[in-house]
Amino acid sequence: MQTFINIFLGFFIFESVGAAPITDTITYDSEFYDIPLEELPHPFVYDENKQFDQVKAKTGTALPSIIQEIYSAAPLTEETEDEASTPKLIDGSSAQGSGVLGLQTQDGLPTCLLCTCLGTTVYCDDRELDAVPPLPKKTTYFYSRYNRIRKISRNDFANLNILKRIDLTANFISDIHKDAFRRLLQLQELVLCDNRIRQLPELPSTLTFLDVSKNRLGHKGIRNEAFKDLNELQHLYITDNNLDHIPLPLPESLQALHLQNNNIQEIHEDTFCKMRDFTYVRRALEDIRLDGNPINLSKTPYAYMCLPRLPVGNLI
Repeated sequence: MQTFINIFLGFFIFESVGAAPITDTITYDSEFYDIPLEELPHPFVYDENKQFDQVKAKTGTALPSIIQEIYSAAPLTEETEDEASTPKLIDGSSAQGSGVLGLQTQDGLPTCLLCTCLGTTVYCDDRELDAVPPLPKKTTYFYSRYNRIRKISRNDFANLNILKRIDLTANFISDIHKDAFRRLLQLQELVLCDNRIRQLPELPSTLTFLDVSKNRLGHKGIRNEAFKDLNELQHLYITDNNLDHIPLPLPESLQALHLQNNNIQEIHEDTFCKMRDFTYVRRALEDIRLDGNPINLSKTPYAYMCLPRLPVGNLI
């Protein structure tokens, strides 16, 4: 009996010891290793109730921070809901109203949803457009090739004061307002090839590159002295237009003149040179193409005396 009691007491003591809480070993820095616990500058005081309250506060019903931010924000009003549902443009402005390309701003700027806007360049190639879209005021380069544009109105490029290049290749353009480009005082390059243009409009004096190839200018499509004041023009391409003459006078700045596949039948001695000034040399004009015209260049040899190179064309 005594043995049974001893076994029972031993088992009870073992259970009590196993149930006792095990505390983590506190490791102190080496400089406090030999200092008694009560002499430490910040003695560790264990308060079970305080520890429990802190844990409870952390694991209670407090909302996570991300949810708190959502609930702490002001509720959406009708105005903010409308603003959130309105698409933003590249310049950060909201789109309102409706236009050629759908949504536009109140200033008439495009949404760039149909076209691609990269920086100050707008690409509208092959978008089945039938008119020039409204452009941002900061547009510098505009490309709208392979579309169905038929007409260029006076205000299509209005207020685009920094526009430098327009490329409308391969549209159905037959009508251009005479002042559509004249007011673009920064325009340097104008490409209108492969259209149905019958009359060349007024051009800004800042042009350096003009391509109106593959149109229908014919005999009267270019007014007299159309290029006289284009003192910065360097490249002029008027191929495949059924022209019967070379439009004069040509600016001294001209470097390349392409007139292939027209109906030019004659050339005069003062077309490129000065008939009475045999010392005149026109060094800039190095590239003249007249091939594909019913003209024999060998009949007017004095017409090329001032040029650095002979024109390309029929010499027989």
